[in-house]
Amino acid sequence: MNTPTKLGMTFAALTLAAGLMPAAQAAAQPVKNIVLVHGAFADGSSWSKVIEILQAKGYNVTAVQNPLTSFADDVAATRRALAQQAGPVILVGHSWAGVVITEAGVDPKVAGLVYVAAFAPDTGEAVGDLGKNYPAPPTFASPIVDAQGFMSLSVEAIVKQFAWDLPAAQARLLAATQKPIAASAFEAKVANVAWKSKPSWYIVAKQDRAIAPDEERFFANRMNATTTELDTSHVPMISKPKDVSAVIIDAASKAQKN
Repeated sequence: MNTPTKLGMTFAALTLAAGLMPAAQAAAQPVKNIVLVHGAFADGSSWSKVIEILQAKGYNVTAVQNPLTSFADDVAATRRALAQQAGPVILVGHSWAGVVITEAGVDPKVAGLVYVAAFAPDTGEAVGDLGKNYPAPPTFASPIVDAQGFMSLSVEAIVKQFAWDLPAAQARLLAATQKPIAASAFEAKVANVAWKSKPSWYIVAKQDRAIAPDEERFFANRMNATTTELDTSHVPMISKPKDVSAVIIDAASKAQKN
């Protein structure tokens, strides 16, 4: 008669013979779900070049469409995207979306965070106050705020400052399709800080004219992020999508091991 111990050993042998991975080994597999969150004055299409690269590598990619009507609305949109994922996720945020992923990233599905030229606030910090210790970014020298309190940027600001390293025609396309953000969103403060408990990666845009590069370095250092510096404008995911994708892939390969 087989004893329980012998039966357990037999089951383990059959499991290995069938090619099934032990739980510990399975947990070390790369994350395959990537959720990308866009910033202000943009929509999910700002990630198009990165999406194409990641999909070609076999990743399941979702681009959130933030309403940009409030911080709470953007967090809710990101949480809905996370809820649709089967398995662990790398959550990526550009610019304003760094605030969004800092809050939404505490979701247990999130295995790691990638900040792309993004804000990364701590508890009690509002985006509108974060840059006061740094030179005023020229992108926001003359923002346009309508009667409903939504902020947008002029064509000149986008072409010459926000996305200065893109071909002019492409930058003008960004200006034409930009999505204004409720200016009041910049007063929001996070209640949760995901980068304190999740492994993080940060891309510093060395020639950024929307967020001071030294401010980005401050965020990266504070969160002890794995940091990459790219010689780009505020939109490295458009001007250098291969480099941005490489950082996301690195995060996906290592997040489960941290």
